[in-house]
Amino acid sequence: MVRPRRISDIKPIFTNVAQTSQYEVKFGGLKSELRNYLAARGVDSRFIGETVGLLCNSASLPGSSFGTSDIAGNYTGVMEKFAHTRIFTPIDLTFYVDKEYKTMKFLEHWMEYMSSASNVSPNNDGYYFKMKYPDQYKCDFTKITKFNRDYKVELEYTFFGLFPMALSSVGVSYDSSQVMTVSATFNYERYVSGPIYTIDALRGNFNNLVSSLKDKTIPTVNAASIDEYRNFYDIIRQTQFSALPNTNTATNNFSPDSTTISSYTR
Repeated sequence: MVRPRRISDIKPIFTNVAQTSQYEVKFGGLKSELRNYLAARGVDSRFIGETVGLLCNSASLPGSSFGTSDIAGNYTGVMEKFAHTRIFTPIDLTFYVDKEYKTMKFLEHWMEYMSSASNVSPNNDGYYFKMKYPDQYKCDFTKITKFNRDYKVELEYTFFGLFPMALSSVGVSYDSSQVMTVSATFNYERYVSGPIYTIDALRGNFNNLVSSLKDKTIPTVNAASIDEYRNFYDIIRQTQFSALPNTNTATNNFSPDSTTISSYTR
């Protein structure tokens, strides 16, 4: 039997919903050779790490599905379905184009780098495309973070093996001027929902776990874990903060040679 509910009981549910306009995109994990290739064309590491994500005026949170197989015969008259592969949907990102066109250069030359393994000059008639190895152009630790106005709760997605798969054409005309935008489709190998940094694992909220280290002691970290933390620390330092001196971040405050945390700034 359905019982009537008061409006005062239902109203808080619908006034406490998330909005689509609070989010952040941050690119990270680009290989050093790719970053140097982009830097030589005017797209520096600071622009990649700080600015291009802010210029992303439209993004899509990732989706996924399962590839399945049908199994018949285990039970008479019953058709069973089993999952065998997780399939990730590409994401579309739209960016405002800055006056120096660094946004366009970032996407254009990233894709150019992917097919620039040939030794022939692009000016020659016999130029051909030769693809780079995937580990040279794919990036890890690119993030989309969805948060609320009060910044108390957030939903974080970290992409691994991400690269631009398609770049849309950009229209220009003599009609009334509008803000120039460019869209690109990114493919990726997988994503992780929830924080994945070492500090998050130590705090107990790794991968959206609902727990805290409040009134708890930090668990003992063995030698293998210390090596893993050190490697992760080196990757983050080299890929995201190489061009950001004196940045107060969690990875700057965490010592890879220690099993405890000296300080943490969110």
